[in-house]
Amino acid sequence: MKSSNLALSGLILAVSMTTIDQTIVALSAPSIQQNLGLSHDGMQWAVNVYLLTTAAFFLLGGRVADVIGHKPMALVGIAGFGLTSLLCGLAPTGDLAEPWLVAARALQGVSGAIMFPAAIGIVVEGFARESRGRAMAIFFAITGAMTAIGPIAGGYLTIWTWRAIFWVNVPIAVAAFLIVLFAARPSKRRHERIDWLGAAVVAAGMGLVVFGLQQASPWGWGSPAVIASLVVGAGLLVVFVMLQRRSRQPLIRIAAFRDRGFTLSTLATLFASIAFISMFFFLSVYGQVSLQLSAAETGLLFLKFFIGFVVASRIGSVRFDKHGARTVVLFGGVIGAVGFGWLASTATDLSIHADAFFNPQTWPIVVAGAGIGLMFSPVSTDAVNRAIGASYGEVSAISQTMKNFGGALGLAVFTTIVTSRLTDLLTDSFAKFGGSAADAQGAVDRISGASGSGSGLSALPTAIQEQIMHAVRADYAGAVQWAFWGMAAAMAIVAVVGVFYPAGRTSLPERDEPTTGATAEPTTDPATV
Repeated sequence: MKSSNLALSGLILAVSMTTIDQTIVALSAPSIQQNLGLSHDGMQWAVNVYLLTTAAFFLLGGRVADVIGHKPMALVGIAGFGLTSLLCGLAPTGDLAEPWLVAARALQGVSGAIMFPAAIGIVVEGFARESRGRAMAIFFAITGAMTAIGPIAGGYLTIWTWRAIFWVNVPIAVAAFLIVLFAARPSKRRHERIDWLGAAVVAAGMGLVVFGLQQASPWGWGSPAVIASLVVGAGLLVVFVMLQRRSRQPLIRIAAFRDRGFTLSTLATLFASIAFISMFFFLSVYGQVSLQLSAAETGLLFLKFFIGFVVASRIGSVRFDKHGARTVVLFGGVIGAVGFGWLASTATDLSIHADAFFNPQTWPIVVAGAGIGLMFSPVSTDAVNRAIGASYGEVSAISQTMKNFGGALGLAVFTTIVTSRLTDLLTDSFAKFGGSAADAQGAVDRISGASGSGSGLSALPTAIQEQIMHAVRADYAGAVQWAFWGMAAAMAIVAVVGVFYPAGRTSLPERDEPTTGATAEPTTDPATV
């Protein structure tokens, strides 16, 4: 095997850890919360803080990788991710459990933000121009698909111990570290300054926006703290853009957005991620609460999604290589919107054999996965193909920041909608059986924490426990429909983006050396325009 192909394998291993960890914790949340005695808010932060820190530090990670060198920063990120995964798995019980796990997950996100853009740079540097497109397609297709593997693997690993969902990263990190160390070619160091002020401003701005979005559900959108976080965070992002326009060596080159294709690829990534990342949380809770599946059985729901994603991803990559990103973005958006809309329409049918692989919900889930798989890898590859100069680290960092921001946005908005709807439905249902609004709210809190237990039922007569459980199942299914419809809407917007996407293929620029203060135009094949 060529050293470049071996390095690509190691980088796929490494980055797959980061994509798997975006989703694996949500499915195992009930086991973690019960074992460690975490509060509801503490468990939510253990899930969400990973997205927050990843989004906040991606741009800095991309710039540092471009300046210091892609290979050394990839090794730092891999080692950091392996170490923080070990720390997550070693979380103690008792008072230290919550701060320990949340802090370790935050550091995991920082490590991923360092690793991912550096990995992109190594792939670009390690392959000749004529084979880069294929290498990038393989990289994005496999690492993107690993997001779906997280819940599947988490379901089975949790049967042994929830700690295994973190410990499994350690041998993967060791293997990836050694492969990249010996197979990746050395990176060149660029004698440029790092815009630490810009890094601090964008990290604070992105962090506050994501924090505000995440807390909107528990605190309410009208909370002064939520409003302040969103307003101050947005203000800091505006300041960041102004700083980048004036800096001679900025963290990112705003000129990248002059390329219509790059701007649209970023928007497509944002809206697809609103559906993609959110789907894992809500499908997991839906499977355990409404369908009464175990964690392992719920993993089969994601296997169906994964099948659609992988098959369509291959088709999308071939189509992209021949004709460019326009048609795959358009059709991916349409297919994804149909799939999620179809899933929403079947969500309240609880008479199905949920534990059977083939049932009325199988095809909607497969189609939803196919829609995202068809376009996700091509838009990521096209964004890098349109890189300014050779700053692939910073360009991929922009794309991945939008992915994590989209995930946080989707989770915040859909959680607020589902929680509000669920509260109304359960309050009505509990009232029919003599329960109070407090009983209903207790059940909502448990369900929001991905717990399938009928919390709040202990205060009610034993004779009506079964009836209440049925109401909980049905009401959550009715509430989560709104999230699935929202995901369909997000994918419909992706289709609209596809309509305006520039036609034709793009390829990575000939030169491998960065250009300072200039924008390298992507190579476009006129035959396909």
